[in-house]
Amino acid sequence: MKLYEDSRAPNPRRVRIFLAEKGIEVPRIELDIMAEEHLAPEMARRNPLTRVPFLELDDGTVIAETVAICRYFEALQPAPSLMGETPKEQAVIEMWQRRVEQNLFQTVSQCFRHQHPRMAHLETPQIPEWGAANKPKAEWMLALLDRELAERPFIAGPDFSIADITAICTIDFMKVARIEMGDELVNLRRWRETVSQRPSAAA
Repeated sequence: MKLYEDSRAPNPRRVRIFLAEKGIEVPRIELDIMAEEHLAPEMARRNPLTRVPFLELDDGTVIAETVAICRYFEALQPAPSLMGETPKEQAVIEMWQRRVEQNLFQTVSQCFRHQHPRMAHLETPQIPEWGAANKPKAEWMLALLDRELAERPFIAGPDFSIADITAICTIDFMKVARIEMGDELVNLRRWRETVSQRPSAAA
């Protein structure tokens, strides 16, 4: 199998951290998004949405979308669990994963894609006002996570999960989106320091 990615982008990093936590190694093919290599016809044939990452299995099956790729590896190698073991754990982790993805990852992404000059050729039309409108939404979600993390060590509960992976990749990406994490978010800062010290964070 092969994993197609741009190593600078946050979504491929989510998969790399997931794999590192599992101790799984997969050959990777680097695609330069800024050079539009992911839009080449042979890439579009594999993944018609022309996004990275996507996983190509040995039988030619292509699995795109970050969480779908992670779910494949979770099923392939359940331990250590990053998506929950019991029905309750799975539901709670899925809830927080979706909350972080929809309310933080997507808003930060919109800030970056619609405001950064280098993204103008990929985001058509680029609407700076829409990017700016998403910044308060991201800040609201950061504050919510800070309140939640006052009660538990990780985003979805007592254990590290895919929700933490999505969150750390998003928060680390906020720098290029020009969004800052306020000093008052002490619980979120504590969590970030803890998660950043995990060996997988360097993946």
